[in-house]
Order: sequence, then structure tokens, then C-alpha cells
Amino acid sequence: MKNIVITLLLLFSASTFAQMYNPVKWSTSVEKVSDKEYILKAKAVIQSGWHLYGQYIEEGGPSRTAFTFKNTSKKFELVGKTTEEKGHEVVDKIFDMKIKYFEDKALFTQKIKLTSEGLSSVDGEVEFMVCDDSNCLPPTTEELVFKIPAEKKTAAEETAEVKKDSAITEEVTLVKAVDKEEKTEQSVPAEAPKKDGQRGLLTIFILAFLSGFAALLTPCVFPMIPMTVSYFTKQSKTKAAGIRNAMIYGFSIVIIYVLLGSIVTAVFGADSLNALSTNVWFNLIFFILLVVFACSFLGAFEIMLPNALANKVDSQADKGGLIGIFFMALALAIVSFSCTGPIVGTLLVEAASKGGIAPIVGMLGFSIAIALPFSLFAAFPGWLNALPKSGGWLNTVKVVLGFLELALAFKFLSNADLVLQLHWLERETFLAIWIAVFGMLAFYLFGKITLPHDSPLNHISVGRLGFGLIVLSFTIYLIPGLWGAPLKLISGFPPPMQYSESPNGLGVSGNSELKITGSLPEGAEHGPQNIVTFHDYDKGMEYAKKQGKPVLLDFTGYACVNCRKMEELVWSDPKVLGVLNNDVVLISLYVDDKKELPESEQYVSETTGKKIKTIGNKWSDLQIKTYKANAQPFYVIVDHSSNSLTETSAYNPDITEYYNWLQSGIKNFKK
Repeated sequence: MKNIVITLLLLFSASTFAQMYNPVKWSTSVEKVSDKEYILKAKAVIQSGWHLYGQYIEEGGPSRTAFTFKNTSKKFELVGKTTEEKGHEVVDKIFDMKIKYFEDKALFTQKIKLTSEGLSSVDGEVEFMVCDDSNCLPPTTEELVFKIPAEKKTAAEETAEVKKDSAITEEVTLVKAVDKEEKTEQSVPAEAPKKDGQRGLLTIFILAFLSGFAALLTPCVFPMIPMTVSYFTKQSKTKAAGIRNAMIYGFSIVIIYVLLGSIVTAVFGADSLNALSTNVWFNLIFFILLVVFACSFLGAFEIMLPNALANKVDSQADKGGLIGIFFMALALAIVSFSCTGPIVGTLLVEAASKGGIAPIVGMLGFSIAIALPFSLFAAFPGWLNALPKSGGWLNTVKVVLGFLELALAFKFLSNADLVLQLHWLERETFLAIWIAVFGMLAFYLFGKITLPHDSPLNHISVGRLGFGLIVLSFTIYLIPGLWGAPLKLISGFPPPMQYSESPNGLGVSGNSELKITGSLPEGAEHGPQNIVTFHDYDKGMEYAKKQGKPVLLDFTGYACVNCRKMEELVWSDPKVLGVLNNDVVLISLYVDDKKELPESEQYVSETTGKKIKTIGNKWSDLQIKTYKANAQPFYVIVDHSSNSLTETSAYNPDITEYYNWLQSGIKNFKK
């Protein structure tokens, strides 16, 4: 009786967590262009909170939307590619690439040209994948039929089409309302892609602001502070006038740099800038630019604008008034270009790769940091006495910035290598370069090496020693990364773990037996976080019986964003990782595995009525049939008879909750 009650409770719990999703509805229409040409239209109505991926996503990312048009009768030919609407574009941190997606609705069009008469319809299909903030569905295929109009539409037909479009719009609104009511406490909210863009702009602003302060401490800018403030206080008749003029001067600096950011955005276009992050040639150009900037800061040469330009601007500054103050600010920007140019260039490169108005936001942050001291010291001239005197430390700041520029340059070279998949700059090579760069920076700060323009160093200041120790500590922190350490502090900068000479590291994570023998069980391999995992259900079960451990079924996908988040953020926790390595046998079933099943193993699903052709279809059908769920990630802890030991789990970024869920399943297994 007790076992029956427990079973009923588990089934009830599973039903509350498991859910079947069908968030996309497709409709088709055809537009006549001429007697021989038509436009096939496929419209997707997407449930609120879900997003459909675009057609043009790089390999290794989420499954893209793909259309197939059947043309066995050869009565038509495709004209160009299938087009799609603008949609939303973000740089996904999990896949480290630009991803395009659609919300609410999406329209795809394909132009065709008839090659013979008698075509009444075009059959096609669309394969697509959708995700929300906590679930991803496996790639789904939908049959589409495009009815070719026999003749020009009548007024009544056109009215009917308008009503149809209106009905689709009403359906979007209705779906939103229903979805809002159906949200329960089991939903695990995560940040929508749009918020990533907002956070990206804030990050750009903060980094630009800090870079502006760094530029302020260079030999070209720092000495200008007392000179400029003294000019305003002496030339102004009253203290208030001096403060006002200095404020206008600072505001002019902001306008000049923001105008520069606006020009960059206008020239490249707010939308096209984002494409730079994945373009090979632009990444190579950025790499070369940053290396040139770094060499300039290290003292090899100086990057300067023509002296004639500086003299012409300086002559305009003598006119006085608001125009004169503006030209004084412009003169500062030109004269200090040898120091600020590399920093501004780097900021524009980084901001441009984010797309949108990021260059404008970056220049706003940079210019505010430059302009703020001039305005404050003009208001409180007595503070000038507290400023440190100019000296060799200003060149030290330039050199430090040069090393940082050099390290950042290899990030862009790495992007190009990743796109081309050349494996020339794999993770270990990238880290070795960074270790060398930051190691040399530490030696420089300790006075073991000197560079051109350095002043004689008789002793090391406490501040320089402290900063040198920080750099040395960071260098030592990088070293274990050569042997597979995750290095979370610099996550996103080096190539991903799998893009390395030793994707699984030099050690084997797993239970004690595996550590001793150094071998893997038959049918197993190293999966996420180097956990020993099975992709074959039967072999995994057989091994679990031998080990006397429960099984963790992981319904996942190669292109599942939320699956990667769980593996990187939750499974990496030492407590959770310990359980996955030692207390359970992990069977990962990839629902988007495209490998075809042998002909004898293909069948028609009892639940969906669809032909099960691939391995991914098989595991997806198993999930739907057994657990009445079709979203990933989806986790089940079962015994050796495939009976559930606890309620199922889905996307859950709460490490403690996920750990406790694992422990409850293991505890029930031992009863």
C-alpha cells in the first residue's frame, strides 16, 4: 500500500512538472507577382515568451529554421534564397556567436518561377527549433502546403485574406493572454535575450568610463589639467565665469567624442555593426590595429595626427567665446591623440562588435571620464595642489595599457580562428600567449625590464609593487588552464574548453575505479564537465546495474541553450559534480541527434503518429511517451527497472535545489 501511495505521488508530481508544449503555429499563403512568378509565404505565430531561431546561424549553435520545397514534377524553380524578417540579434555567450531569433510572429518568403503550366500547389516542410527562458524543444518538422492561385484574386478573396491576417493577429494576442494565465510557480525565470543587450550597453559604458580615467593618466592628457584649469581661472573675470567656461569646455569634450561614436555608427549602420564580431576579415584587421596600438604604447613609435591640423584648430581656439572654447576642446583631442587614439580605437572596435548604439554609449562614457576632472578642478582649483606631479609614472601607465592592448588583440585573432575552425589558436596556445604577456608585464612592474621613454627606476613604489603582485597572481592563476582548469574569471575571452588540444583535460574525472584504471566503460565517453556519460540507453542501464547506482536520464540537445547553461552553471558546482561523478550513472539522450536509425529500427510513433527516423527522434519519442513532456533540459532519476525515483526536474539554476533533488532520488533508490 505504501509503495502504491508513493508511486501515485510521484506520478502526480511528475505531471505537475512535465508538460507538452506546442508554441508555434504555421500558416501559408501565396502572392502573385506576375503570370510566371509567385511568392510563397510561411507565417509563424509564436506563443508569448518563446522565440524561434532564424535561418542563418553558424554551425555549432542552436538549430536554425530550414525550409525545403518539393519539386518532383519540375514545374517551378526557386528564385534566390528564402528570406526572413529583421528579428532580433544577440551575441550568445553560451555558444559564443551571433544568433538571430523571432518573437510573437515571423514571416518567411520564397520567390518561385513557373517553368510549366498546371501547378496548383507547392508542397514543402520547415524544420525549426524554439526555446523560452527555461526550455528548448527538439527540432520539429512541419508539413506546409502553398496553394497557387489559378487567377487574379477577386475583391471578395482579398477581403477574406485581410480577415485571415486579422485573425492571426488576434491569435497572437489571445496566445499572450492565455500564456500569462498559465504561468505557475514551477516556471524558472531567466533573463530574456533583450536584457543581455541592455547589460551589454551598461558594461560598455562602465568599461569606457574606466578607460577614460586610464587615458587621463597618460603623459599627453594629465599635464593638461592644471594648464587648462589655470587658463580658465586667470582669463575669466569672476570665479563663476571660470567655472562656467570650464563646464562648457568639458561639455565640448563630450560632444566631440560622442560625435565620433555617432559617425562610426552612421557609417557602418547600427544593425550591420553587430556582424563585425563574426566576420573573419574584420577580426583580423582589429587584431592588427590593436597590435599597432600596443606597440605605440610600449614606445616603438607614436601615432599622431598631422601638425597642420593641430595648428589650424589651435588658431581657432584663440577667437574666444563659446566657439573658442569648443576649439580648445578639439585641440585637446588632437594633441592628446597619441595617447588617447589607441584607447579610443580599441573602445570603438569592442563597441562596434556589440552593434547598435554601443559606439555612441562607449564614447559617452569615455568623454565623461575625460571631461569630469577639468570641470571639477575648475570649480575647486585648490584641489590642484593634491594632484601628483608629472613624471615617469605617466609613461608607466602607457606601457601597462600597451600590454593590455596586446592581450586583448589576441581575442580578435581567436575569433577569426574559431570562425574558420583552423585550430591554430586553440585554448592552450591562447592561454600560453596571455601568460607570456602578463608575465612580462609583471617583470616590467618589478623593474626587471625597461622600455623606451622609461625614466631611471631607483626604487619601486608601494603602489607599483602592489599592482605587480596582482598581475603576477593573475599570471599564476592562468597556468592551470593549460591543463584543463575552467578559469571562470576570464570566461568568454579564451576559446571554449572543447576547442583545445585536450578537450577532456589531462586527468579523468569520475568514480574511483575510473581514476585507477584510466579507462572508460564500453559505450561511455566524457561529457560535459568531463563527466562519464552514456548516449546509449541500454548500455547505460547495464553499467548502472553492475555499479549498483541509480540512473540520471538527461534529455538534452546539442543545440539546446538552456541545457548548456545547466551544464556550465549548475553541474560545475563541486557538490553537484561530485554526485554526478560518483553517485549516479548519467545517460544523456540527445533529442536532436541527426544520425539515422537502421531501417529495421525505424517506426511510427504511437503518440505523435510521426515516422521515427533518427536517434534524436527516438529519444524525443521516449520522453513524450513516458513522461508526457517534450522540452529540454529534462531530468529523471530512475532505478534499474526504469521506474522514477522522484519527481522530474527541468531547467533550474538554483544549485542547492538541484543538489537536493539529486539527493532525494538517490535516497529513494537506497530504500
